[in-house]
Amino acid sequence: MPLRKISDLDLAGRRVFVRVDFNVPLTPAGGVADASRIEQGLPTLKHCLELGCKVVLGSHLGRPEGRPDPRFSMEPVAAYLADALRRDVLLTDEPAGDGAKKVVADLREGSVAVLENLGFSPGEASNDETFARTLAGYADVYINDAFGSAHLNHASTVGMVRHIGTRGMGHSFERDLFFFNQLRGEAYRPFYAVVGGTRVSEKFALMDNLLSKVDAIYTGGAVANTLLAAKGGHMGRSMREDDKLATARSFLRKADDKGVQIVLPRDLVAAPGIRSEAGKVVPALEVPEELAALDIGPETRRRYAEDLGRARTVFWTGPMGACEHAPFAEGTLEVARGVGRAVGATTVIAGNDSSIAIRRAGLAEGFSHVSVGGEGCFRYLEGKPLPGLEALSS
Repeated sequence: MPLRKISDLDLAGRRVFVRVDFNVPLTPAGGVADASRIEQGLPTLKHCLELGCKVVLGSHLGRPEGRPDPRFSMEPVAAYLADALRRDVLLTDEPAGDGAKKVVADLREGSVAVLENLGFSPGEASNDETFARTLAGYADVYINDAFGSAHLNHASTVGMVRHIGTRGMGHSFERDLFFFNQLRGEAYRPFYAVVGGTRVSEKFALMDNLLSKVDAIYTGGAVANTLLAAKGGHMGRSMREDDKLATARSFLRKADDKGVQIVLPRDLVAAPGIRSEAGKVVPALEVPEELAALDIGPETRRRYAEDLGRARTVFWTGPMGACEHAPFAEGTLEVARGVGRAVGATTVIAGNDSSIAIRRAGLAEGFSHVSVGGEGCFRYLEGKPLPGLEALSS
């Protein structure tokens, strides 16, 4: 079966299950702290509602570990959607069961029901056949609009799909796939990657795959700290993964063999902690013992921004430092401005922290595509299969 877009499907008046990724951060008071993922899903939902569909939404939120947990209820998401869509949005009391079945059965054309957190059921992560059939029974059409979750072999991404004959991808999924296909293919050069943030082990796997595609990789955050430590740098209290130093050295040798430049910071902004009101600029290999590197320094910012402004293709994931705190955000923002000056280039940013920072600073318009997708995007870029993508065309 060919992969179909939502615009290819006959949806008028039908029951449509939309798998979304509305796993958003919440405020201490239980509201939506950042709605980027919801906002990216709205075009698909509005498309369905304009056609009079009965829309059923499924998503995860947090890590409830297969059992109900009120901390991870979809209630804040449903409330946000009601305001954004300007209509009533129903929330079921469970992801599957008599209560959910009745709510879905009572839906009118042009109405929306949000299933309670799919992660509340152990059948979701195990791709349980009974749970998958129950979800499939809620709809005549299946739409996956969560590319960042397409790596999951779950009931809502794989199991239920085989029981619904009409299936396709939503607008957000389609845009992610389009731009990541460009990055995986013969991208225009120079092609630069920017890799920062934490989760160092995963980033090394990603960078290792990028070596066959890019001309240079510009680094920041804990990724850069680990690479600097591997080169013998004194990193003080900086976040890094010392158990990955051998991996880091091996990666640097491999990059050198392939002729790919791994660009490390020349200076850093260091402070006692992220709550500090300001930091001091220090050489990248000489962070004082009592300080932690929390941003790239001014010389590094200028170099990164100038180089990236000359790129034809840029892929960026992970901030350059603790960008959620104003004194240490300038490195991430200056790099974003540099990318924005790459006229005519294909520029893609992915990953929650960096994407949120760019949006809040009003710099998202400088990018060709800002993806809220996470691990699914990275695995696809690494050339790994995505069960959720394969299910749509099987």
